[in-house]
Order: sequence, then structure tokens, then C-alpha cells
Amino acid sequence: MFREALREMIPLSVGTAAWGLVAGVAMVKSGMSAWVAILMSFVVYAGSAQLLAIPLIAAGSPPWVVWLTACCVNLRFVIFSTMWRKYFGHLPRQRRMVMGFLTGDTSFVVFMRRYPEMERGPGQEPFFWGAAVASWLAWQISSLLGVLLANVIPVHWGLGFAGTLALLGVLCSMLGGRIAWIAAGVAGMAAVAAFALPLKLNILAGIAAAVATGLLLEAAWPERITIRPQPEDGE
Repeated sequence: MFREALREMIPLSVGTAAWGLVAGVAMVKSGMSAWVAILMSFVVYAGSAQLLAIPLIAAGSPPWVVWLTACCVNLRFVIFSTMWRKYFGHLPRQRRMVMGFLTGDTSFVVFMRRYPEMERGPGQEPFFWGAAVASWLAWQISSLLGVLLANVIPVHWGLGFAGTLALLGVLCSMLGGRIAWIAAGVAGMAAVAAFALPLKLNILAGIAAAVATGLLLEAAWPERITIRPQPEDGE
């Protein structure tokens, strides 16, 4: 299962690598030394938070503003962790803390696509580690290259959007019903409508809108799954 996760992560790792490359370049372009940029990449390991914190640090913003911004954009991991408990809540706390640190958007999506049942089962932990290791390596290697090649790669290339496109492709493949598609559409529209909010709170607005829409539609418009009968022998 570890090797299977590595294989499934290969297409997404291309987007993750492009995102990490841009983060490495941006850190050096903002005035960080190479060593500080490398340390930030290893210690923080959160692409969205890093890219938002970098201009704030460069502008000399107070530390509490930097921390608050990073926490707001990473609040989605609170949702991730509540779902992880159904799979890994029985594991020792130290191991769960390491797993939480290594959780990324792409590895989470790949895992949930493979195990959508929300219940503990065999092979889940090695699959998690395979996806997490692949995502971590793709990010760290590309981020290091970005730091080393910062004077060669211009920031305006916008390579980080490749990571968003990769994640969007996997997300669309997970939408298995009309309620899920409607909730995803509402989330996108809410995030765009609330784009002017500070600290990237439009992300949280999109999440809240999607959850509320899903719950309302599930209560008023329950989806029914039709199971087709298996053909008899000889049919």
C-alpha cells in the first residue's frame, strides 16, 4: 500500500513541485537568506501559509499578524484532522502528531479518494505514509531548487497555480453525487464573492457555505443510491 500511494501521488507531485519551486524563489526574493528560507521550508511545511507570510515578513508586519494570517489559511487542517480521527484515532499521540505535521492537501485528497468509507481498515496507515512521503519529498526538493535558483526563475511565471490545478483535478474526480457538485460550486462562488476579505478568510467562507449547502440539501433532497441487480449466470 505504501508503494501504491507513491504511484498515485506521482501526477499530483508535479503540481506540488511547481508550487514548492515558486515558494523557494519567493522566499529568497523577499530578502531571506538561503539558510533561513530552507529552514522555513522544513519547519513550516505549509505552502499557502508560507506564500502569504512571506510578503508580511518582508514588509515588517508584527509577528501576531503573520501568525494570525498563517493560522487562518490553515484552518482547513482542523477539518482534515477531525476526519483523520476516524482512521487513526487509535494510534499513539506522538505518531498522530507526526502524521498531522506531514498532512498535505494532495495527500489528504488521495487518501480520501482511496478510503471514502470513514472507517478503520487494513492498509490505511502505510498508504497514508506513502502519500505523505511523496508529497513531502516533492515539496522539499522543489523548494530547495527554488532557493538555489532564485536568481534564474522569475516569480511572475506563476508556476504555483499548477499545484492548484492538480488538486482541482483530483477534487472533481471525488465528487460523486449531485449534492457534492452543488456544494462544490457554492464553495467556489462564495470564495470568489468573499475574495476581498482579509487574511484569506474567503477560504473559510467557501468552506462554511459548502458545509451549510450540503447539510440543507441532504435534509431536503436526500440522494438515493440505486443498486443494479447482478445478471444471472448465462445472461
